[in-house]
Amino acid sequence: MSYRFLVGGLTDSVTTLEFNAPSSKRPGELSIVASQKVGECPGWVTQSEEDPSVFYAGKEGEDGRILTLLYDSETGKGEIIGDVSSGGDTPCSILPLDGEVLVANYMSGTVAVYEPDSKGKLTLKQPVFKFSGTGPNEVRQEGPHTHQVYPICRGDHKEVLVPDLGTDLIYRLKKNEEGIWEVAGYVVFDEHSGGGPRHVVFYENVLYTLLELTLELTAHTLPPLSTDVESSPELLASASTLTSPPASSDPAMIGAELLVAPPSASYPNAYIYASNRNDPHPEGDTIAIFKPLSSENPGSLELVNEVRTGLNHVKAFIFFGPDDRFLIAGGTFGGGIKVFERVNGGVSLKEIA
Repeated sequence: MSYRFLVGGLTDSVTTLEFNAPSSKRPGELSIVASQKVGECPGWVTQSEEDPSVFYAGKEGEDGRILTLLYDSETGKGEIIGDVSSGGDTPCSILPLDGEVLVANYMSGTVAVYEPDSKGKLTLKQPVFKFSGTGPNEVRQEGPHTHQVYPICRGDHKEVLVPDLGTDLIYRLKKNEEGIWEVAGYVVFDEHSGGGPRHVVFYENVLYTLLELTLELTAHTLPPLSTDVESSPELLASASTLTSPPASSDPAMIGAELLVAPPSASYPNAYIYASNRNDPHPEGDTIAIFKPLSSENPGSLELVNEVRTGLNHVKAFIFFGPDDRFLIAGGTFGGGIKVFERVNGGVSLKEIA
């Protein structure tokens, strides 16, 4: 079985990789198939909902851009067929959702909403959200830094969460009666001021947030938004993503990615995976593996394992394959790109390519 990936980063290209899964006859193999020059730092790449051959890439920089890319599944080569402003500076998260595309811009603290045409080309659909505010960390929280657009669907209830690293808030966006997204609520981090919420996952009605600046994982309730009097999200638990932080690190250690792997036939228990960056350890950054909250363990987050990756500055990873068997991760500043297999029921990771 083979899998293909589009990889962006701090270069001028989006690269197509292919992974051939291991078998009884050969080990796993990761190779480069093709590369497409697109311009400055395509840091986030995601696939269209409507057309699997269409992808969106965010070009970082003061004049952020969202590119529409059309890929040939046979050759792995792509071409740029659309180019629009991202609505701000440094687009860092792109979310295709129900016939729209939402984009978070980190440096400008803005969120833009687009409508794709039949070919995937984008048109701005509503005024750009411009957030404001600061946090206690004068270096990293001098202004709003929206870091993700994350969907939550509970029956007819749909909302989008926008973690803002710069203001220690998560904005809750909901559509009004005219179909326009607007801010309808918040998740606040009064007990973790200066934490800098970066990425979130929602699992079994609990919101988990990775705090980039303090290397912590938090768990909150998240009552559905409604026109009635709503109860505010409440903090349930928090934990460090490191058991033994280094005495010093230059640059400072920070958190990055957060994903959940739900139970499956191959993996009976759910686990949450969080990456730590800039670890000075010679074996590289760690991926921390947590048990989510449960009825048996409702009040604490248990860090069950830390896996050394051999990568420097693990900024992103994704699961893939049957039952999320594999994880692919990249080191921005060293170690390349690696594929790991989830082993021991998902409690550990084994490098296979």
